[in-house]
Amino acid sequence: MDEREVVLTVDALTKHFPVRGARFGREGKVVRALDGVSFELRKGETLGIVGESGCGKSTLARTIVGLETPTSGAVRFRGADLHGLRGRERDDMRRRVQIVLQDPYSSLNPRRTVQETLLQPFQIHPDVVPRAKRLPRVKELVELVGLNPDHLDRYPFQFSGGQRQRIGIARALALSPEVIVCDEPVSALDVSVQAQVVNLLQRLQRELGLAYVFIAHDLSVVRHISDRIGVMYLGKVAELGERGLVYDSPAHPYTDALLAAVPIPDPAARGVERALLAGDPPSPVNPPSGCRFRTRCTRAQDICAVEEPILHSIEPLGARDVACHFPLIPENTLAR
Repeated sequence: MDEREVVLTVDALTKHFPVRGARFGREGKVVRALDGVSFELRKGETLGIVGESGCGKSTLARTIVGLETPTSGAVRFRGADLHGLRGRERDDMRRRVQIVLQDPYSSLNPRRTVQETLLQPFQIHPDVVPRAKRLPRVKELVELVGLNPDHLDRYPFQFSGGQRQRIGIARALALSPEVIVCDEPVSALDVSVQAQVVNLLQRLQRELGLAYVFIAHDLSVVRHISDRIGVMYLGKVAELGERGLVYDSPAHPYTDALLAAVPIPDPAARGVERALLAGDPPSPVNPPSGCRFRTRCTRAQDICAVEEPILHSIEPLGARDVACHFPLIPENTLAR
């Protein structure tokens, strides 16, 4: 069992958005973007979050760092509820959990130079770095992410996509956080540049002891960088466990189907043919009763429509939790 200290706890996190036209305080339909997500993140660890578009990954990222207010549940950094704090205490805790956004083209202010962008966190949190040391700190940050300090007076349009994302990473590092939430940080980049950014994130993790929540739809990238994997489906965690177990012997039918859809050079190498996902995910406004995956699951039975499976550990499945009434066990998992 991993004995590293827990730095971030997400506890039964729920985020519902009212459907346009519905009013707060009245009965109305809501989009159940997150519906009871729980996990722990340990110091120096990378937890990868995967799932289809619309499963709630980006809402999870934004809620963790405070860009969205949860409907219920909690996000705790070293035991302190980030959404329950106020004033200076809240600011101090929130600076320790930062985010790298998906699109390096829109996440930087085009009217600000790199220097102005990287100085802004110190203006918001003036107690972190004394005024006289801010510019030297900015130069350190730029060098840390592999950019030239001589280019601090340039604007975002003068940089490539990969360079812009490095600037975004430098901005996230400015306040010396312990946790960084990476929301699809390489999806807008070319494949060769993706590898460079992922390698940079891994180097920074080793040097600074960072913990990452790494959200992406590219399963190969997530496998490369993550220690553990959380698989989300329609606002819930379907499976959560060590990277090798989740990828090599998935326990949830959704995880198994998701991995089966990953293209490989020689399809015959899969061995036994595996069923792919059929259809689109149900609407988060009106999710199915019981198990939310049952309408697309080949293993679904009557109980799946009545009783919602709870994320829990099952002994034969190793170091992972599964939310399924009829999970795959290693001897029944098709050869990969």
